[in-house]
Amino acid sequence: MKLSLKEKVSYGLGAVGKDMVYMLSASYILYYYQDILGVSAIAMGVILLAARIFDAFNDPIMGIVVAKTKTRWGKFRPWLMIGTITNAVVLFAMFAAPPSLDAKGLTAYAAVTYILWGITYTMMDIPYWSMIPAFTESGKEREAMSTLGRSCAGVGSAIVTIVTMIAVYRLGGANERVGFMWFSLIIAVLFIVFISVTCINIRERSTVDMETATVSQMFSALLKNDQAMTAVVAIVLINCSVYITSNLVIYFFKYDFGGVGWYGSYTYFNMFGGAVQILSMMLFYPLLRKVCENVKIFYICITSAMIGYACLFAITFTSMKSVFILFIPGFFIFAANGVLQVLTTVFLANSVDYGEIKNNRRDESVIFSMQTFVVKLASGVAAFVASICLSINNLKSEEITEAEKSIDFSLQTDAASRLGLRLTMTLIPVIGLLAAIIYFRKKFILDEAKMDEITKQLKRE
Repeated sequence: MKLSLKEKVSYGLGAVGKDMVYMLSASYILYYYQDILGVSAIAMGVILLAARIFDAFNDPIMGIVVAKTKTRWGKFRPWLMIGTITNAVVLFAMFAAPPSLDAKGLTAYAAVTYILWGITYTMMDIPYWSMIPAFTESGKEREAMSTLGRSCAGVGSAIVTIVTMIAVYRLGGANERVGFMWFSLIIAVLFIVFISVTCINIRERSTVDMETATVSQMFSALLKNDQAMTAVVAIVLINCSVYITSNLVIYFFKYDFGGVGWYGSYTYFNMFGGAVQILSMMLFYPLLRKVCENVKIFYICITSAMIGYACLFAITFTSMKSVFILFIPGFFIFAANGVLQVLTTVFLANSVDYGEIKNNRRDESVIFSMQTFVVKLASGVAAFVASICLSINNLKSEEITEAEKSIDFSLQTDAASRLGLRLTMTLIPVIGLLAAIIYFRKKFILDEAKMDEITKQLKRE
C-alpha cells in the first residue's frame, strides 16, 4: 500500500521540528555559553566533546532498547514521543542558564544540561529514522521517504539558521541572553507539536513483531555490516567539516568581515544559505537524480563543497566590502551540504537491506542509532576544534549591548587572529571532505545495480 499524502506530510513535519532543535544546539550552544555568558572556550569544547564520547555508549544501547520494545502503539512511536517531550524541556533549560551562577556554576550547568540534551535527543532521533524501513517498502518508496525526511530536516535547520539571531534580538532587545531563552522556548513548543503530528498519523507496517537479538548479536550485526560502517565514516567526516564552519561563521562575521553592520550581513548570508540548502534538497537533488546515480551525485557534491571552501578562503583576502560576494562560495557549500544530507540517509537506509542479505537480520534500529551518534560526535569534534580556534586567536567579547551593536569588532582583531579563523573555517573542512571522498570511493559498493539486485533477492525471500 502506497503512503498517503497525510502520512508523508506528517513524517516530514516531524523532521522539521527535530532539526530545528538540533541546529539551535549544534550552531549556537558554543556562542551562547562562550561569547555571551563568558564560559571558557576550551571548557566548552571539552564539555561538548565529552558528551559525544558518552553517546558512544548511550546511542547503540538506545537502538537495542528500541528494537526490543513491543507496545500496542508499536516499537518506535512511544520512544519518539517520550524523547521529544524530555528533549524540549532540556533544550529550554540549556538556553535559560540562571543569572545567579558564577563562572564555575555556569560551566557545571552547561555540562549537565548538554549531556541530558544528548541523551534525550537520542531517545527521539533513533526511532524517528528507524521508522523508515518499518512503514515503507524497499526500493523507490524508501528512497523517497528518506529524501523527504532529510529534505524536511534541512528545512528545519535552514529555518533556525535564518531566524535565530533575528528572533534573539527581537525577543531580548539588547540582552542576547534573554533573547535566546525565549527563542528556545518557542522552538521547544513547536518541536512537541510537530512530532505529535508524526506519532498520530504514522503507522508501522513491518518489523513490529521482529524477533529481537541479544546485545552481542546486535553489535555483531552492526560491525559486520561494512556498508553501514562506510556510510557512518562518511557522515562523520562530512559533518565535522560542515559543523566546524557553522560554529565559526558568526565569529567570522563579527571579528573578521566586521563593520558596524556585521549583524545584518550575517543575517543576509544565513538567509541566502538557508534558501539554497532547501532548494538543493527539494529541487537540485531530484533534478540530479534524473540523470545521475546517487554515488555519482555524492562525488559531485563533495567536489562542489571543496571548490566553495577554496573560493571562500581566497575571498577573505579581498576587501570584502559587500556580503554578496560571499554568496558565491556560500552557494557551492550550502547546495552541496543540502544534497549530502539526503544522500547519506539514503545510503544508510540501503545498508539495512544489505545487512539483511548478509546477516539474515533487519537491524535498522542499531544501524540508525549510529547515524544519531555520528552526527552528534561530529558536532562535538567540530565544537572542540572551534573552541581551540577561539582560544588560540583570543576571539571573545562580553554580551552585546545596544550601544555595542554599532562597534566594528574587526578593528579590535589582529591579522594573525583573522588568519587563524580563516584557516580553521576553510582548510580543515577541505581536508575532511577529501578524506571522505577517498574512503567512500574505496569502500562503498551499494550503487544502483547492486541495490536492484538486493531488492529482487529480498522479494524472492
